Amino acid sequence: MGSPLIVTIDGPAGVGKSTMAKRLARLLSIPYLDTGAMFRSVAWKLGKGAWNWSEEDLEKALDGLAYSLSGVGEDSVLSLNGKPIGNEIRTEEVGMWASNIATLPVVRNFLKKAQQALGERFSLVAEGRDMGTVVFPGAPHKFFLDASVEERAQRRFLQLERMGKPADLDELREQIAKRDAQDRNRPVAPLKPADDAIVIDTTELDRDQVLAALKEAVA
Repeated sequence: MGSPLIVTIDGPAGVGKSTMAKRLARLLSIPYLDTGAMFRSVAWKLGKGAWNWSEEDLEKALDGLAYSLSGVGEDSVLSLNGKPIGNEIRTEEVGMWASNIATLPVVRNFLKKAQQALGERFSLVAEGRDMGTVVFPGAPHKFFLDASVEERAQRRFLQLERMGKPADLDELREQIAKRDAQDRNRPVAPLKPADDAIVIDTTELDRDQVLAALKEAVA
């Protein structure tokens, strides 16, 4: 049996990484790993202000967390301590908490090890912000998706609208720009394409066009 196949898809918030990763994983018949959900679940589990805790307290709290993965493509299920992670982590507030704790080396190191452990067990389409640069630098297929802030805010607005959640477009635009600045400029594992990643600007592309580009490159 060969080594697991790892495909990485990185990019900023709201660019469509999750949708593309799920669809590509389905085509490849392998699990999809939402690493952003891992950061969000840590933030949600630890709660508001956890990024101000001492390193010792964070290490103790993280030591009690364990991740597992099952399923394929969009049916992949990421679980924390045996419980599937649900929509409770998908609020804008938890997203900002996750961006805050993502600046902490102790959290990044913990999740890096957890992600690599899953990658040793499964072939994966791993989606996040530093999959190709830090977590799986040896992955044979790396992608970086990007789009304008305006386009990403509009996509998020429509997504929330479909979910029946009220949203303000200007506020979303401001939140995305703020997260971009924090993610791209953090001292540890800043958001950027891997040197050998294929960069795809999705601003003017629909989902099928993006998927076709990903599929062609992997094939």
